[in-house]
Amino acid sequence: MKSLVLAGGCFWGVEAYLKQFDGILHTEVGYANGPTIEPTYEQVCNASGHAEAVMVHYNSEVITTAQLIDKFFDIINPTSINQQGNDIGVQYRTGIYYENLEQFKVAEKKLELLAESLDKPVTVELLPLENFYRAEEEHQLYLFKNPNGYCHIPKSMMNLNKAI
Repeated sequence: MKSLVLAGGCFWGVEAYLKQFDGILHTEVGYANGPTIEPTYEQVCNASGHAEAVMVHYNSEVITTAQLIDKFFDIINPTSINQQGNDIGVQYRTGIYYENLEQFKVAEKKLELLAESLDKPVTVELLPLENFYRAEEEHQLYLFKNPNGYCHIPKSMMNLNKAI
């Protein structure tokens, strides 16, 4: 099992979207790469410096790191700074936070290919995972528990009926 942390705006939708793919073993939403230890949702929403992110545990024999990143690119605007959809703020920045050199190389190549296909600069962070703090329980699997909850990702892209 491997894990990778992805920040793509509101973590509720990113989690629900990624959870539907074969090879995704477990997800948890949380706060990544910020300066505060054990931040709360309220602190993150008030510019704590953390990104809302999803820790994705996956079977790389079923879904590779490259495939996971491709899926991630399908739901973000990679040229937007601190905003995805109507969500605005530093906590909504996009990022790939890797745990090892292999992940870094794969993500770096994917970002280079993405940049070649766009006419604006790519603003997705590519950084080592410095920290990840699990969000409060009410945020875990939020859209599965609240299928009418807000999300910048179209619901048509998610299978909220898939077993969690």
